[in-house]
Amino acid sequence: MTKDILEQLYDEIPKAREVIYAVGEPTPLEHVQLSSEDFTVYIKREDLGPINAYKWRGGYNAVLNHHNNGGSDTIVAASAGNHAQGVALAAHKLGLKAKIFMPLAAPVMKQEAVQHHGGDNVELILKGDTYNEAGDAAKAYIKETGYTYIHPFDDLYTMAGQAMIADEIINDSELNNSGAFDYAFLQIGGGGMAGAVSAWLKKNWPDIKVIGVEGVDQSCMGQSVTNGEIVTLNTVDTFCDGTAVTRPGDLTFEICKQTIDEFLTVTNEEVSAAIQQLWEAKRIIPEPSGAMGLAGLNQYKETHAKELKGKKILTILCGANMDFSKLALIAGKSAIGAHRRRYYRLELPECEGSLLKVLEAHFIDLSVSEFMYGKIHESKAWQTIAVDAKEDEFNVLEASLNEAGINFSDITLDADIRYKIINYNPALFKYPVFLNVRFPERKGALRDFLRQISTYASICYFNYAYSGETIGRALMGFEFSSKENKDKFMTEIQKSVVSCKAIDEETISRILKH
Repeated sequence: MTKDILEQLYDEIPKAREVIYAVGEPTPLEHVQLSSEDFTVYIKREDLGPINAYKWRGGYNAVLNHHNNGGSDTIVAASAGNHAQGVALAAHKLGLKAKIFMPLAAPVMKQEAVQHHGGDNVELILKGDTYNEAGDAAKAYIKETGYTYIHPFDDLYTMAGQAMIADEIINDSELNNSGAFDYAFLQIGGGGMAGAVSAWLKKNWPDIKVIGVEGVDQSCMGQSVTNGEIVTLNTVDTFCDGTAVTRPGDLTFEICKQTIDEFLTVTNEEVSAAIQQLWEAKRIIPEPSGAMGLAGLNQYKETHAKELKGKKILTILCGANMDFSKLALIAGKSAIGAHRRRYYRLELPECEGSLLKVLEAHFIDLSVSEFMYGKIHESKAWQTIAVDAKEDEFNVLEASLNEAGINFSDITLDADIRYKIINYNPALFKYPVFLNVRFPERKGALRDFLRQISTYASICYFNYAYSGETIGRALMGFEFSSKENKDKFMTEIQKSVVSCKAIDEETISRILKH
């Protein structure tokens, strides 16, 4: 059965080569320099295609073939976004009508892109909260209407179109006489792209090792291959929305289990770190699914450095359609994913100058990127400090804290860090003052300020995160043992390098009524 499916796919790939370039051009294969790695990495720039993602390939090939084989003049598709754009582009090119079902939560930019590429040929129908629910609605609709359904991955025509990614890579290597790739790291959702690309790569380069990369909470293909039968996940994480599929396709499962050598899973934080890598190396910002292949390579090299040495490695940047608002979330996750940021919760005495003493004793040469604190106890304080450092620096810090007898814990992956929760009890605040504090974003500036006011004030609330600007900003609450100290504090801050702006009374009232 599997051989028959592969042979059918191999038969369709040359046919796809003859037709799909009616709507798009081949995309470039680019070398990317990632720090001082001793292997060579190339990225296939599918973000430069006509819909800024690879799905135009399979979308057009499937629409054209199904229509030529007797399909109706109205086509139906279900998609989280990129397949919808590919089908819309095909419908517009071929003069067909398209009814495209997308989940209600589909990124707005992808909804707008569908309408842009399809114009008056397309009707966008938002149904359900997930791709599966949108897909179920689409399938129910075609049963009622008899229209032609264009599957986003579980279709030989769709897969043959996606295989053109591999076809172009092979042609580029032959033209440049650069030889075969040794490894390919391919992201997997339903398996259409991964199955097609891995099959064609293996057909032409039998020795290439293909690693399938899935999100930790999206691993339906890897689990299916491991279990020997298709697994349907109850829920799926949608951070990487382009690969958020609960069940692989029947065809894609059969092909992937034969052509993918190994599967691994990556976290959202690791994907975010890969996005930052691509920004720093090439000034590219892919959508999360677009960076999953590189995230997989980053993880794989930690345990397979010797095997990768001197090798030629392929990753695919499969798309760059992302809502701009997601960038802040990605930036917050990237340092964790690169294992260069840790969040520590320290238990300290609740008294004037306690935080400053710890900073000067244990954090003096480290980059502190966040502070989070709210007073919840009269005599104890639990300060959260984020540190950006290397592995050996984290080890030195932890040893130093242990030697000093300071209770601490690594809470990097805790929910209160993920959601930036700061607990506080305003009933414990004495003569409180809340200020927006601005200070030069340089080493020691904030500590100088804390040192200056440590004899007058205690911190009862602290919310600071490094933003990449030259000026740091923090929301800080201060309390005082007496009104006289409060007055001294207000005088002293006028001499500081920081700029402090009082919070309006209405905001303070809301804080204190928390």
